[in-house]
Amino acid sequence: MMMMMMMRAGYSNSSSSSSNGVVVIIFVLIVLLKSPSTLGNGNLFEELELTWGGHRAKILDGGKLLTLSLDTISGSGFTSKRQYLFGRIDMQLKLVAGNSAGTVTAYYLSSEGGNHDEIDFEFLGNVSGEPYIVHTNVYTQGKGEREQQFYLWFDPTKNFHTYSIVWNPHNIIFMVDNTPIRVFNNEERRGVPFPNKQPMKLYSSLWNADQWATRGGLVKTDWSKAPFKAYYRNFNVANACVASPSSPPCTAKSFANASVPRGLDPRGRRRLRWVQKYYMIYNYCNDLKRFPQGLPRECRFTKF
Repeated sequence: MMMMMMMRAGYSNSSSSSSNGVVVIIFVLIVLLKSPSTLGNGNLFEELELTWGGHRAKILDGGKLLTLSLDTISGSGFTSKRQYLFGRIDMQLKLVAGNSAGTVTAYYLSSEGGNHDEIDFEFLGNVSGEPYIVHTNVYTQGKGEREQQFYLWFDPTKNFHTYSIVWNPHNIIFMVDNTPIRVFNNEERRGVPFPNKQPMKLYSSLWNADQWATRGGLVKTDWSKAPFKAYYRNFNVANACVASPSSPPCTAKSFANASVPRGLDPRGRRRLRWVQKYYMIYNYCNDLKRFPQGLPRECRFTKF
């Protein structure tokens, strides 16, 4: 269609090889710019694998909906079938409704092994009428301790909302409905480890953590409300390198010149400041009691 439009604009009247070359280049650029960068077709049967919990994990509606449940016997979970290095990972979730105290719905990227990298969303349940806590963390080479926690500005149990991890060589951005809530920048040049070498899979699970999840473990799970259920749909991955034995290895170097965002635009920075001013409830970079010998190194360079 675009090629026909260019020909109608007069390109077809040119007989020179240089003009034809320009047409070809423009056409190729248009195709590249318009080609989808997403992976998969949204069918959860094809993209995700149910890994534990037996019948408690289900893919329904022809692959459009996934449910996890938790009861007195077990929780449940799934993982992506593919590993990714960098990319934007989107999933719509509807969290456990009602009295969800003691439950945790985890949604995260992780590599394998003891020295693993990990990028976490965890949704900590609460008693009816109280807000969920969104717990975030970043692990590099098996070390985390980079927690930030937030309330949400909506009830995450009423409708589906989109939770995104944007991971590239420059930073990690946690997003809720396209609103950034946290940015973790790559400060390797200043001696701060950054996860950029190990491909990761997406994981999610619904499990009981009433020893710590709600008010530090003071509120226990009310099993009379079981089974607890969380819902997932519209899994999407964009701008990712898929790690595969049959393809070249994914490396940070291959993304060095890729046109990926290096941070937030002005509107994104304003939204981030809004979330962190009104909805952040814990930031490890402010916890001097936890780090009496000095805050982690990256806390000196955090700018929004």
